[in-house]
Amino acid sequence: MTRLTTPFSAATTAAEVVDGVDLTGRRIVVTGGASGLGLETARALAGAGAEVTLAVRRPEQGEEAAADIRRSTGSETVRHAVLDLQRRDSLTAFADAWQGPLHALVNNAGIMATPETRTPEGWELQFSNNHLGHMALSLALKSALVAGADDAGAPSRIVSLSSTGHHYSPVVFDDVMFERRPYDPWSAYGQSKTANSLFAVGVTQRWADEGVLANAVHPGGIMTALQRHMPEQEILDRGWRDADGTPNPAFKTPEQGAATSVLVAASPLVEGVGGRYFEDVEEALPFSEDRPRVGVKAYALDPEAADVLWQYSAGLLD
Repeated sequence: MTRLTTPFSAATTAAEVVDGVDLTGRRIVVTGGASGLGLETARALAGAGAEVTLAVRRPEQGEEAAADIRRSTGSETVRHAVLDLQRRDSLTAFADAWQGPLHALVNNAGIMATPETRTPEGWELQFSNNHLGHMALSLALKSALVAGADDAGAPSRIVSLSSTGHHYSPVVFDDVMFERRPYDPWSAYGQSKTANSLFAVGVTQRWADEGVLANAVHPGGIMTALQRHMPEQEILDRGWRDADGTPNPAFKTPEQGAATSVLVAASPLVEGVGGRYFEDVEEALPFSEDRPRVGVKAYALDPEAADVLWQYSAGLLD
């Protein structure tokens, strides 16, 4: 399988990825679209003509973000809808309210390095929010995604936001929920991000024949609300930000961080591609010890692990 490269770079912005691409008539949902990467992903897609729905927990923030995108792009086809990935009734209501085809679903919302927290079902919070919530949403919207595959054979797309954080841990199938092993926020985050990548493999394994493909995305290092659960000292110790609030100069802007999501969601360059992992606006190289901060580990694209994860997750969501 030939690695997919593009003319873009790590410095490319989301708007530059779709410059000259006409997305008129394309309907796209972006979870967590009220701020950060989700906001800039939605802005670029709307600027290219797509009808964009921001799926957000707080309606007032959703309306503010939608209005901001409408002002900056001139688009009148940006709206928001309430979605809480932790609530099954919210997921069901969102999917039930959706009418017509869906051409791309950007599973962008996420949490990172949270203190040990359990959902009402007893599930570890990061795995539940980052993976299970988005899997449940994707399953609920499957018929709309199938309807979004066009007559020319262009599949609908799911963008699954993973992270280089997947390097921290594979999915530990014999104790996913930290019921026996000590809880570690970074191991929990890592396995949730591995799950995001494996979910893209699983979707492509199961739904490609129905016209739906999925790919995983690492957006890069960006300072956003994702770091809100981290102690300030840890952020400083990791070198992510200076004491005066200046981000690490190697970090991307949100506009640059959104570029890979926009590539996978909408670029003709990714037409017909599924089950892969992208970073810096092209398909990632395999992980190598001499490049420890980039690349995809083999366990995050393993089809057997993807199948085990699908069966395990479907059992929880059933």
